[in-house]
Amino acid sequence: MWLTPLYRRVLRVGVPAFLLAMSVGIWMSDEDRRAMLHEGIAGLVDKVQSREEFQVKMMTIEGASPAVDKALRSMLPVDLPASSFDIDLTALRLQVMALDAVEKIELRIKPGGILSAVVTERQPAVLWRHARGIEMLDKNGHRVAGVTSREMRPDLPIITGDGADQVTAEALALIDAAGPVLPRLRGLQRQGERRWDVVLDHGQRILLPEVDALRALEHAIELQRSDDLLGRDISVIDLRDPARPVVRMGVDARNTIRGARGLPLLGPDGQVLANDG
Repeated sequence: MWLTPLYRRVLRVGVPAFLLAMSVGIWMSDEDRRAMLHEGIAGLVDKVQSREEFQVKMMTIEGASPAVDKALRSMLPVDLPASSFDIDLTALRLQVMALDAVEKIELRIKPGGILSAVVTERQPAVLWRHARGIEMLDKNGHRVAGVTSREMRPDLPIITGDGADQVTAEALALIDAAGPVLPRLRGLQRQGERRWDVVLDHGQRILLPEVDALRALEHAIELQRSDDLLGRDISVIDLRDPARPVVRMGVDARNTIRGARGLPLLGPDGQVLANDG
């Protein structure tokens, strides 16, 4: 009767709790008992994780090329069948996304113990030749894979020069606009990471400006359609200054004029030929 409510709660709850905690502490102070407890918990966890409904028995991959398929399977952290608890889908996805050829991947474990991977690969749109070799790029300039030679993908247009990969979208727009000269297109060459040269066969070039390159090329194509400008003995159409386009004649045309004026002729390299006399 003389105990306050606080003391009664301490006697009713606190003391038993203290005695229980002390008993557990004494029991856990023994190393063998601790090991036995840990083994028991681990065994229980393993038993649950090894249940049939948590087993992944096989992996299916859709949309992947043979190379990506092989790489993806090699990234699986365990051999199947295995517990789904042993497969970190988030970590696996990050690994797969590190592959240049992969644009997107969907990973999930389907009923029946099937690990499903649906892959979207990047589609090569252009070849980029640079000092370190040749690479396939997608439409956004992202690397897809390397190739050892141009002949491995003759169906793809080629761009060259430092920084060309950073403006792949512009390069593809220029190639699409090439129209009637597309069969003669050898590639696009990036100059000083600022502008493009359109390289054609027979040594002809169209020098485009830094700004509005597409409009300048479309103007050159209009001239080609109306006047067959590129069908003449012309080596360069210089459109770097749209207000003052310059046409550079080929060696044969220049020699015709020089011969009529009694001037020394030029060699294939554009240099004056030595006078044997």
